[in-house]
Amino acid sequence: MKSVFIKLKVVAVLMSVSQMLSGAEIKNFNSTTNGNGHSQKNSNGFAEFANNCKAASQSADLDVNNVRTRILNGGDMWWDLNNPKYEIPKVSDANSVRKHSLFAGALWIGGLGRGDGNLRMAAMTYRQRGNDFWPGTLDQSSVSTDGARCESWDKMFKVTRDELLKQQNSGFTDLSKGILEWPAYGNPNIPFATNQTTDLAPFFDLDGDGFYDPTKGDYPILDPTRDNDKNLPKDQPDQMIWFVYNDRGNVHSETGGIPIGLEIQTTAFAFQTNDEVNNMTFYRSKVVNRGFEALDKTYFGQWVDADLGNYADDYVGCDVNRGLAYYYNGDNFDGDNSGYKGYGYSPPAVGVDFFEGPYQDDDGIDNAFGIGDNEALNGIGYGDGVADNERFGMRRFLYYSNTTNGANPSQTDPTNAADYYNYLRGYWKDGSKFVYGGSGHISDPEADPNVPCEFMFPGNTDPLGWGTNGVPQAVWTEQTANNTPNDRRFVQSAGPFILKPGAVNNITVGVVWARATAGDPFASVASLQRADDKAQALFENCFKVLDGPHAPDLNIQELENEVILMVSNPVNSNNYREQYEEFDPFIVSSDPNADKSYNFQGYQIYQLKDAKVALSDLNNPEKARLTAQCDIKDGVSKIINFEFNEDLNASIPVLRVNGEDKGIRHSFSVKTDLFAQGATRLVNFKRYYFMAVSYAYNNYKTYVPTDPLALDGQKKRYILSRKAALGEVKVMEAVPHNPMPEADGTAQMISYGSSPLITRLDGYGNGNRSLELTVASEQSIIEQGYLENPTYDYGRGPINIKVVDPL
Repeated sequence: MKSVFIKLKVVAVLMSVSQMLSGAEIKNFNSTTNGNGHSQKNSNGFAEFANNCKAASQSADLDVNNVRTRILNGGDMWWDLNNPKYEIPKVSDANSVRKHSLFAGALWIGGLGRGDGNLRMAAMTYRQRGNDFWPGTLDQSSVSTDGARCESWDKMFKVTRDELLKQQNSGFTDLSKGILEWPAYGNPNIPFATNQTTDLAPFFDLDGDGFYDPTKGDYPILDPTRDNDKNLPKDQPDQMIWFVYNDRGNVHSETGGIPIGLEIQTTAFAFQTNDEVNNMTFYRSKVVNRGFEALDKTYFGQWVDADLGNYADDYVGCDVNRGLAYYYNGDNFDGDNSGYKGYGYSPPAVGVDFFEGPYQDDDGIDNAFGIGDNEALNGIGYGDGVADNERFGMRRFLYYSNTTNGANPSQTDPTNAADYYNYLRGYWKDGSKFVYGGSGHISDPEADPNVPCEFMFPGNTDPLGWGTNGVPQAVWTEQTANNTPNDRRFVQSAGPFILKPGAVNNITVGVVWARATAGDPFASVASLQRADDKAQALFENCFKVLDGPHAPDLNIQELENEVILMVSNPVNSNNYREQYEEFDPFIVSSDPNADKSYNFQGYQIYQLKDAKVALSDLNNPEKARLTAQCDIKDGVSKIINFEFNEDLNASIPVLRVNGEDKGIRHSFSVKTDLFAQGATRLVNFKRYYFMAVSYAYNNYKTYVPTDPLALDGQKKRYILSRKAALGEVKVMEAVPHNPMPEADGTAQMISYGSSPLITRLDGYGNGNRSLELTVASEQSIIEQGYLENPTYDYGRGPINIKVVDPL
């Protein structure tokens, strides 16, 4: 059974002399306390350890989209200290089967003290030996903390985009608990601590006074570096969780390493969308070195234990160009195992994209993309014309296996600070370098002892040999190596670099998930890579998603064997008065006059199979069927997107709209059940479900797959709503019935679409309509020769008026 109890067996593994770091890079790496357990002091005179902070105890769920995951405030995430908590797809029914793709994850940070050469190491795995991180900020003067300070910060702070919109729409009077307690500087509700940084949770300072006050319009944000006009409430993630922790609250009982003096502020966030981003979560950590000593040969790493359904049959790999590390299944069926539910046939793949790591050491030049000294194939700031803004991406990728599953002991769970640091810098626990092929260890006859490498299982994604000293190698995956699937863990490492006192580094990663519909297990990796391209584009756009026009409000009038559906856009909708327009920063065109904005085009209303159908299911005819549609009368009727098809492994044309091109309508009569077997008329007192969405259109250049000059055209002409004006797009229930009883016996005397009699008082013309007078008006004209105020028959007047709600 996969559990913490299995992982606890790791504690019994001790490090031998042969497993210490190669060379003399570290002195006294584990001599951090004296025989009585009291803290030592370093050359700067402050205590290496505080000794009274308790472990972080709080958690919060990031659950706004198709993922429900548990985030802890002690530097670890995706679990509840015993079981995996990265549920995807998310289910709401308590009786539904829950499947998880990740077990745990955390940051690893280590380097060598410049003054003494000792290893400073901070990391988390399963808390089986204890903790290296504790909640709260650090005293900026003494780089210390204490039990009271840690306890006061043993909290997590959660807010949603909808709460920010409510705050804005209410004139700053509708303030949620999340907004009121957001731990930004100046908020009287946050913990007070001596010499605490003023740079806490980011916020938009509307009045510019430097203090957070939501009653004056200040609000939580993700990124304070965005331009103000792109940092509005609508521009924030749909959900954010913020917390702060440090590595000086107590003895480093997890790794045994010497503390560094780190304060880490993390924001976990996600977006609710109708595309692959709905299956993603993101994490941005601001890592501040509050210590007084520089660290040489420093590495940052993202550690991941992903149990992809069944934990015991996983493979790992990496995409060097993308900076992506991933898990996939070792065979094409992921079965259940010891209570853990597998994903079945064609199992998914899950990966972590290391978007942004620590700053590379200054060298006075703008380092380029490439494989030369100080160059990179991933990361940011390379080749952009700006010197010394380069940030590492994934510079190494390593894996290891569960100690209890019979793996090579040098390729199993770390048990001390030297093991953690060895992994970060590209060495196995026994001090041997990673080598290319087989399992990556020099003892494996399938590995090449003469080819040291930095990336395990890169497939074909390192064609320039960036990880093998510029010498390209054959394709290498766990599949090609015919490795035995196992309970794997991996680390994406960035470095080495000098971590200076006071240095601030942002570490940003994203979890992506994808599932192919056919093929061998690696087919899901190909799907994952395509999804990751969208994640990378989102990162490069400062995590600003394209909203699409807000879904309209859907009101329903229930009649006998009929329902009337009415759509409208509230004043706080981005499609109010149907004037939605949104610039798409990803449209690239050589034509300076190209239209790079999407504009509102029409409405689509779907009947749903049941109340559980989500926005992302609208393209599944087993769950949703189009019952009504209308669009602007502008010559645009059929709208085709060119979308990637997993089965065909190619982009194909997909008809997204077969429009009327007759103009916008705001009400629709529905009498037919699109899911009925046999008679299709709506049945009284039966529950029916509907969802209304808006869609927008852009065709800055027509894409023609057979024309080389038109391959840069618009492949995605149609986008639909991802949200309502406030909250998610709602499923609306309708129950047709005879309305007479609830109207005290009053009969419905007119039907939907009927037009009243119209009497002309003034005006001229026919409104482009066919006119017909009533018999009485015609008779008056015949008898009198003239009628000043003629009356037109039902539906035959010069203006188009119809009954929308017969009641």
